[in-house]
Amino acid sequence: MKSMLVITLVMVFVLVAAAAVVVYVAYPHRGEDVPVVPQLGDAMRKGVDALPTIGEFEDIRA
Repeated sequence: MKSMLVITLVMVFVLVAAAAVVVYVAYPHRGEDVPVVPQLGDAMRKGVDALPTIGEFEDIRA
């Protein structure tokens, strides 16, 4: 019974993470506002801006 609870919680976490990725790719990544919850898009943009990333036009070959 305990293992079923763990599996259920992990699956819920996976679904929430997948939904967050889909929402990010569909709206803030393209520079648009999330229609129903614009605060979510703002929070996603702030989080992405805080993370170090490779620039779009940087040449990774030295």
